[in-house]
Amino acid sequence: MATDVPLVDAAQLLGELRRTFSSGRTKSEKWRSQQLRALLKMVTEQEKEICKALTLDLGKSEYETYACELAMVLDSCKLAIKRLKKWMSPEKRPIAVATIPSTAIVHPEPLGVALVVSAWNFPILLALDPLVGAVAAGCAVVIKPSEIAPATSAFLAKFIPMYMDKEAIRVVEGGVQQITALLDQKWDKIFFTGNAKVGRIMMAAAAKHLTPVTLELGGKCPIYIDSTVDVKVAAKRIIVGKWTCSDGQACLSPNHLLVEECFVPKLISTLKTTMVEFYGEDPRTSKDLAHIVNKNHFKRLTALLDDPATAEKIIHGGERDEKSLYIAPTLLLDVPLDAPIMNEEIFGPLLPIITVKGPDEAIDIISKEPKPLAIYVFTDNKAVQEKMVSETSSGGMVINDAVVHFLCPHLPFGGVGESGIGAYHGKASFDAFSHQKSILYRGFTVEVYARYPPYTTHKLKVIRALLGRDFLGLLLALLGFRRQE
Repeated sequence: MATDVPLVDAAQLLGELRRTFSSGRTKSEKWRSQQLRALLKMVTEQEKEICKALTLDLGKSEYETYACELAMVLDSCKLAIKRLKKWMSPEKRPIAVATIPSTAIVHPEPLGVALVVSAWNFPILLALDPLVGAVAAGCAVVIKPSEIAPATSAFLAKFIPMYMDKEAIRVVEGGVQQITALLDQKWDKIFFTGNAKVGRIMMAAAAKHLTPVTLELGGKCPIYIDSTVDVKVAAKRIIVGKWTCSDGQACLSPNHLLVEECFVPKLISTLKTTMVEFYGEDPRTSKDLAHIVNKNHFKRLTALLDDPATAEKIIHGGERDEKSLYIAPTLLLDVPLDAPIMNEEIFGPLLPIITVKGPDEAIDIISKEPKPLAIYVFTDNKAVQEKMVSETSSGGMVINDAVVHFLCPHLPFGGVGESGIGAYHGKASFDAFSHQKSILYRGFTVEVYARYPPYTTHKLKVIRALLGRDFLGLLLALLGFRRQE
């Protein structure tokens, strides 16, 4: 178990990684490319071991493991390898008139030694996807996997040193005591995936050292859906978005549905029919559903179901079995907005359906909550689509689907406000672990005499004209003429 491992000396570990980083080894394109290829090789060669670990930790199927975790890691590696040289290259920028002649560039440089703290719900993806960005940027890295997914944590601790440079990339297992020791150190970057409560702890620890952070948090991701959609397609996409993603245990998982009043009966009927089609009459026999991660989360979710404000609102599902950590995919209709299930991120297989009159009421409900990680809008009405885009705020948005924007490497992924700080994926991952250093190159051939003391009225006219890009005024000032008013 990840909590049983010996406590690592965090100060010594950080010192070793700083020596590696200071040697300059991680900064070369060759090293970065080698490590990315090694990571790609590890994931490819050890796919069966990864599947075993995720089955033990979460009951994930081989399909879910590949589609929701491994495919994205592989794509991230391949994209980073392909674009690495371009990402590393200095980028020329325009110069100011006052600095002519000169050359301006932005030079990306690695931040240094990074700490990546990953979550249990996608324990491979959320450890390795940030690692791709950190390695591509040229950082040394410590990965702290979640102890709640012990089999996956053990896999990472065993295989990453076998494939990658263990003097620059380390895995530290353990629980609260270990992460506390790590957070006492001064890192050059902290990348955390988890809930907002722990995110605040991470940010407070980082603030002591003014360490930059990326916080990938969560939030109650709502769906708005109206009667203009293809109900069969919409139902399929909602179900897969909710239950294929670790049985609803995902920060991106739809938290609740806001459904146009006239469309509620049709949508509920289609959802029920499609859920049976996907998972059978008894979903506990389905191999396509993960299980609840542990007893604590099971008890939290059953308490939400058994609350008096919720218990009578179940219209589909609701069955549970503590021994197998099983809770059926569950629909609830018109749960009060002040019920406990609506006051926290559900993070499980429960899906409340809230009736609304239209987009205005939906926007009003959404706007009263902290900004979510994503909003999913199902409508064929272009005006409603634009209204939701312009009148709500969220980390991301998907029109007529759910969750799939996470698959797009060229879309920065991250939250806003309570749902997170910063973003990653593709080039954004590289940028998350890089400092964009501005550099101005100048020679000694041209001097502007007006920049040096003693300052006179004439020099002020020259500077005014130069900095104001008034080239006629500059010429007149240099020639000693006055501009006629």
